[in-house]
Amino acid sequence: MIDACVAAIEAAGARVVHRTSDPIHHRSVITAVGSASQTVAAGVALARVAHDHIDLRVHRGAHPRIGALDVLPFVPLGAATLDDAVTLAHRAATRIWRELAIPSYLYGAAASASHRVHLADVRRGEFEGLAERAAREPRWSFDFGDAAHASAGAIAIGARAFLIAYNVELASADLALAKRIARSLRASSGGLRTLKCLGLQLDAGRVQVSCNVTAVDAVPLYRVTELVRRAAARAGVDVSRSELIGLAPFAALDRTARAYRAAELAGPPT
Repeated sequence: MIDACVAAIEAAGARVVHRTSDPIHHRSVITAVGSASQTVAAGVALARVAHDHIDLRVHRGAHPRIGALDVLPFVPLGAATLDDAVTLAHRAATRIWRELAIPSYLYGAAASASHRVHLADVRRGEFEGLAERAAREPRWSFDFGDAAHASAGAIAIGARAFLIAYNVELASADLALAKRIARSLRASSGGLRTLKCLGLQLDAGRVQVSCNVTAVDAVPLYRVTELVRRAAARAGVDVSRSELIGLAPFAALDRTARAYRAAELAGPPT
């Protein structure tokens, strides 16, 4: 089914540059690039495959979601602007509702209201609470469409700058600790500006601090790692690994490599 998603994107003219899937999150992330028309067509094609093959009524995973195609962000590259990306988000949302009857919320720079800017707010209540929230709370009526799809839910369609999805895994089963660390680091709780974090359970023996670095030049990856490491150490817990989801700018990786190399050369503190 994931191969079918990739094939649909490429048949629409866009080029898939990265794909990753996680069975615990029960989620796949596909990164594709193309012209304005190609990326809109690819988004619609991807929504169609998800619509045809994913039923959220029987879907479970560690990561929050509101739709079979949960989030469709348009990210400007090269000479493209954020305003261009907003235009594409509107085009995709229009076509997806008209062709597939899947509604959408606009988020990020495309948001129609301030309470819809942040993806976490849009996802609150997840798929299971989606229809009731949209029906009972006028402020959460859909931007495109008038009813949640029975099996495919809705889609958060947005425009945003490049972000880095980065996870730090703890050698612990303590979900409360992961959530506490995430809360201390994320911007909405007074942590690092522009950083978004969740504490997630991976399995019976592992937890994860899942992060979105939304200002890639302002928050280096090594700082996120070390802040999680220090917070975990205070609870007597080690960091076991970290991972990228999707792509990251080379400069961000180079900056982190240089920082750790400098620390290695300096040796342990005296």
